[in-house]
Amino acid sequence: MVVSSEVKWPRMRFTLTRHAREEMERRAIPEDTVKEVLERPQQIAPGYGGKKVYQSKVNLGGGAVFLVRVIVAAETDPAVVVTVYKTGKIEKYWRSQ
Repeated sequence: MVVSSEVKWPRMRFTLTRHAREEMERRAIPEDTVKEVLERPQQIAPGYGGKKVYQSKVNLGGGAVFLVRVIVAAETDPAVVVTVYKTGKIEKYWRSQ
């Protein structure tokens, strides 16, 4: 796993992998949106291999609401953001409380 520079935001320390940065750019997900999801996720779900999925419903413009999912390997300090993506299939991933 290739890790890029550390990002320090007030409430959470983590690094973004090169892959995560590339996916943010390719999928047009602003860094501020990723920051918001990490600092104030609407849900944290278990992921594969012990990873955590931080997710929130977000309006990314154009009137459509997407579920932004940030996949985090949280067992290290700082935590590592493995990848980031958005999906319109909210009901597939959203967990009822």
